[in-house]
Amino acid sequence: MKILVGVSGGVDSTVCAMMLKAAGHDVAGITMKIWKDGRYKGGTKDACFSPTEKDDVAKIKVLCESVGIPHYDFDCSDEYEKIVIENFRREYLSGNTPNPCVRCNSFLKFGVLPNLAKKSGLEFDAFATGHYAKIGQNEAGRYTLSVAADKTKDQSYFLYRLNQQQLGTLILPLGNMTKVQVRDYARKAKLTVSDKPDSQDFYSGDHNELLETPDKEGNIVDLSGKVLGKHKGFWHYTIGQRRGLGIGAGSPLYVVELNACRNEVVVGSASDTIRSKIKISSCNWVSIEEPKEALNVEVKVRSASKPVPALLKPIGDGTFELEFPNGVSAAAAGQSAVVYNGDLLLGGGIIGIP
Repeated sequence: MKILVGVSGGVDSTVCAMMLKAAGHDVAGITMKIWKDGRYKGGTKDACFSPTEKDDVAKIKVLCESVGIPHYDFDCSDEYEKIVIENFRREYLSGNTPNPCVRCNSFLKFGVLPNLAKKSGLEFDAFATGHYAKIGQNEAGRYTLSVAADKTKDQSYFLYRLNQQQLGTLILPLGNMTKVQVRDYARKAKLTVSDKPDSQDFYSGDHNELLETPDKEGNIVDLSGKVLGKHKGFWHYTIGQRRGLGIGAGSPLYVVELNACRNEVVVGSASDTIRSKIKISSCNWVSIEEPKEALNVEVKVRSASKPVPALLKPIGDGTFELEFPNGVSAAAAGQSAVVYNGDLLLGGGIIGIP
């Protein structure tokens, strides 16, 4: 089988490529280039979107050569700016908290990148990545997505917007492995990236640079509207944030609301960040058809959060309400709520606070 592997220079994608080659497949590595010199300043953090991209791609080529596979790179910078960065900017300045990695996966990494490879003349039967998640198929022939064996590294949350066509040609070899096993495999193969730390963010610099918006002073207020302090723009804050507020109080304060119209940051106690209901729209249903009746499910409102029980209820026009019997903390408009039934990822949508 001819398989293209999305390689990023980390241990996961490299082991993915090496495993598939060892299994006898015809493997090639592909990488998308998304950085434009001079457009943004960037920083020193290890991230996908970084000014070190040119050097990173050169290292990836050497790494692929050491694995014994050819490597190709494709310029996706225009598409990345339009699809990811412009959405990031628009959402933040509307008072929402977007998830650029989810958007990048569905549109760029599993869309634009393999399509460009195909247009270039590369023939392949499947696309593979080093994501920690599992793909299956149910009795009706529908492709399903499930939590990885290593739940501490599971990345199914970031893949919830993939469609059936994308899942049908996707291979995730690490879904049944732990991170420890992957690193052990890399060490035995004497890969130089065996102990390379995981990338922790999508942008190497200050996120505020991407917004290209000058600071604008506004008020930090409590739930009654009392002014407690000043800020330099609501977009510098996120829902649930506690540190960096710059105001003193008898007990810890958390960001509970961002009001774009008034340029206000609303703060309250930890209990004020808890909601019993949220709405989700722009939904994508992965492992099941769109639900027509209420379902008892578990939900993650952030990639690193634990799933919490909820009642999923369709309320029309593809929009759903999630009721949380025990509440959910710091659900932010614009983020993704991903719905599970045990280890099976059912689907998800974009959070809107009622």
